[in-house]
Amino acid sequence: MTAAIRVGWGFDAHRFGGTEPLVLGGVTLPAATGVIATSDGDVAAHALADALLGAAALGDLGSHFPSSDPRWERASSLQILERVAALCAAEGLVIGNVDVTVVAQEVRIAPHREAMRTALAAALGIGVERVSVKATTTDGLGFVGGGEGIAAHAVATLQSSA
Repeated sequence: MTAAIRVGWGFDAHRFGGTEPLVLGGVTLPAATGVIATSDGDVAAHALADALLGAAALGDLGSHFPSSDPRWERASSLQILERVAALCAAEGLVIGNVDVTVVAQEVRIAPHREAMRTALAAALGIGVERVSVKATTTDGLGFVGGGEGIAAHAVATLQSSA
């Protein structure tokens, strides 16, 4: 019998603001405006964590890491992602591959793509060849296009380790 492949999808968005620099895919982009968030506001890591939780049928990011819990104040989203990977492993699930698309009008991902892939792969305990990071704009449409915030979509596959 072959192991079933499970697919999960995640999304996250944050409004620009605050005093901290922008963190994306575990990489700090000091020249970019940060976001208003409980944790470090890494939309790429948050979307990816939600995709993994969805594939594992383990709920969502808010149920595991509620913004009302002071433990997550300014928490590293890579540490949250590590915890999500551990939750998946505890269920006997192995991460197959992950794909993140950052949606931003002004923030440029290309110069940081490889560092993001490396940081996300390390947090998940998988090879960088199984991590994709892409970017797109909204061509001026919506809150992202108007420069009010940033978003990310992610897809993840899991497979039973048995």
